[in-house]
Amino acid sequence: MGKVAVGAAVVCAATACAVAALVMRHRLKSSRQWGRVSAILKETEDQCATPIQKLRQVADAMHVEMHAGLASEGGSKLKMILSYVDNLPTGNEKGLFYALDLGGTNFRVLRVQLGGKEGRVAKQEFTEVSIPPNLMVGTSYELFDYIAAELAKFVATEGDEFQLPVGRQRELGFTFSFPVKQTSISSGSLIKWTKGFNIEDAVGRDVVAELTEAMERQNLDMRVVALVNDTIGTLAGGRYYDPDVAVAVILGTGTNAAYVERANAIPKWHGLLPKSGEMVINMEWGNFRSSHLPVTEYDHALDSESLNPGEQIFEKIISGMYLGDILRRVLLKMAEEAALFGDTVPANLSIPFVLRTPDMSAIHHDTSSDLRIVGSKLKDILGVTTTSLKTRKVVVELCEIVASRGARLSAAGILGILKKLGRDTISSSGTKERTVIAMDGGLFEHYTKFSDCLEKTLKELLGEEVAEHVVIVHANDGSGIGASLLAASHSQYVELEESS
Repeated sequence: MGKVAVGAAVVCAATACAVAALVMRHRLKSSRQWGRVSAILKETEDQCATPIQKLRQVADAMHVEMHAGLASEGGSKLKMILSYVDNLPTGNEKGLFYALDLGGTNFRVLRVQLGGKEGRVAKQEFTEVSIPPNLMVGTSYELFDYIAAELAKFVATEGDEFQLPVGRQRELGFTFSFPVKQTSISSGSLIKWTKGFNIEDAVGRDVVAELTEAMERQNLDMRVVALVNDTIGTLAGGRYYDPDVAVAVILGTGTNAAYVERANAIPKWHGLLPKSGEMVINMEWGNFRSSHLPVTEYDHALDSESLNPGEQIFEKIISGMYLGDILRRVLLKMAEEAALFGDTVPANLSIPFVLRTPDMSAIHHDTSSDLRIVGSKLKDILGVTTTSLKTRKVVVELCEIVASRGARLSAAGILGILKKLGRDTISSSGTKERTVIAMDGGLFEHYTKFSDCLEKTLKELLGEEVAEHVVIVHANDGSGIGASLLAASHSQYVELEESS
């Protein structure tokens, strides 16, 4: 009996030792894994760092590239495209104006009744129409015929509250969000299609002429008076309500900026100087690049796997299309090298763009004590059924690193524009000029931590005294209302209105 007891005790002791050894190995393994997670987190934070000095270097580089882009075509990665918009709305515009917004698989048509300073946008209506997939790869004739027919239907529903003076032609602002070589305020040839369109016979043609001919086939008496993009529309919409608006920035799926330049500061402009002495410049700032941009291994990988490697580098670091995927790439590395989500790497984590920026925003804004929104997003998107609070905190910390870099670089870009305009300092005479920046886009509007960080960083860069005179406002629907306002400010009847 004693021998049995001793044997049992020996077995129990051996088992306990084995269990203890397993626990110790597990702890050591877990400790090593968390050590690797921490190392990747620190590495990412260091690579994404945007100290104020670096941001000033980025702003200076933006300023230099703006000058180069204005000096000559192809002189800079910034295209600095002449928009031919030389009359921004003042708020005095009156009358009925239309807008057509074509930028993807749907298009919108709008009408607004403007009532001058008192009435402003007195009445507005719009309709949204889906483009059948076959027309996105058909012929130019078919696509513009379809658009003109829908436009004609919309015009036919015009009620008595919309007043077109007798003898006047309806006028339209056309937002066309595809690459165009603009040749005047109301003409521009298509450079290439994007967003799933591939209509070969339209490339190289004047899109305004194509639309005008289609409207004529529909017996629709309407004139396209302004061809614009959504950024310039945002600038127009902002200026309509506030004469101090000088810059517009879109931060959404993509990003762009436009601003009001002195016409005599554009060396590549060879025409007569506009009467206003001003010209709106479409920067196409998404294509900005500089050695001062903090680019990580994840950015390099994203860029090399993209449809346009080496292009739109600034956009790929700061815009809504890409922020979520940068986060995914860091999490994938942590899962592969440090078992962040357990011994198996979640299959979904290898799918590009599976983690969208709106999801990243929801994770970043989770204020619950157990970060349950983070847990539910990881479960729904990546299929990770259980995560520790420690893991969830790491994911939130990564959101902070990636979003802050994007927001702070956006602020540096804005500072570059303010430098070009001479609005980054108090003038030698001591006069303090108010400058308003009109912002739009889903990233700016809905990702609060991003937009708060952008505004705070811009104030830090400008300094307290200058920051008091620089205001950021949210200007909604530049591609719609903005386009109709540009139709009003470039109307063929403007001089008639002014003289009456």
